[in-house]
Amino acid sequence: MTVSLFDHLADGREVHLVELGSAPGLVLRLLTLGATVHDLEVTGGDGVRRHVALGHPGSVDYLASGDYVGGTIGRYANRVRGGHLPLPDGDHQLGTHDRGHHLHGGPEGFDRRLWELVDHDEATAAFRLVSPHGDQGFPGELTVGARFTVTADSVAIELTATTDRTTVVNLTQHTYLNLEGRSAGTVDDHLLHVLAERYTPIDAEGIPTGDHASVVGTPFDLRSPTRLGSVVRSGHPQVVDAQGIDHNLVIDGPYDADGLRTLCRLTAPATRTTLELRADQPGLQVYTGNFLDGTLGSVDGGVYRQGDGIALEPQLFPDSPHHPEWPSAVLEPGERYLARHEWRFTASPA
Repeated sequence: MTVSLFDHLADGREVHLVELGSAPGLVLRLLTLGATVHDLEVTGGDGVRRHVALGHPGSVDYLASGDYVGGTIGRYANRVRGGHLPLPDGDHQLGTHDRGHHLHGGPEGFDRRLWELVDHDEATAAFRLVSPHGDQGFPGELTVGARFTVTADSVAIELTATTDRTTVVNLTQHTYLNLEGRSAGTVDDHLLHVLAERYTPIDAEGIPTGDHASVVGTPFDLRSPTRLGSVVRSGHPQVVDAQGIDHNLVIDGPYDADGLRTLCRLTAPATRTTLELRADQPGLQVYTGNFLDGTLGSVDGGVYRQGDGIALEPQLFPDSPHHPEWPSAVLEPGERYLARHEWRFTASPA
């Protein structure tokens, strides 16, 4: 484990880089800016070691980006219609910046904050952030934790929060993955398998139109491994409007004894590498990098374009404050929010 200076923010504050793990196992590099996954090294089934997480070269690039590359997202991942948050104490207006809606915590979400590194060793790093009452329109002072733990073949992520008054919380991790390498081009040839029989239809602005719908007969039927390139080029109106997949899938199946269940598997046949994503959340937002537009650089000196990575985001359902029939995002004083994710990598022999 090492902690080193990454760079400085415009106001002079230091951004640090934390490195966990060691080769030939996983090596994870994190930034105190945004509790961001900056880099992830994995040895593929072909024996080649690759950087599989997209990242930007400097803090200025992360702050200039609207793509949430690698960031820890909060207070509310995904969208809230019109930024309107109804709670028992009344209505609250959240910050809006996505076609008039609240997205991923608002214009200054947690991915843009400097987190405190509070604990670390060879395998674990824990970050802390205090979000004051009224931050981005949310009620309550929220104390947030993000803990990353690395083993030889897995990364465990634990996101926690407590509040001093009634609020909503929906945290996730927004790493873009490309199992062929972060500069390999699109993920079109990756295979995605999601354990979901329903998805959440959305309007042209990304807001749920009603209840969940069956995946049968749609590009969202990913119940068997499906090539991503075929999915994102579907003529289905939902895919056309979103310029790819940017949808919540409703996860099925029982939880294991450890309280997690498999949400999906992502495989790159070219490198014989598979990621299994396990989590305790009811939904999985699948985002195929639809708006990566080449305006910001990659760590390797190139630029990221549409489809160069996929974000697999375990979370509560989008716009759930307006759907009381869905799992609630409400957090009360005295309660502790907890969301757990696990990335487990396997390498297949030839």
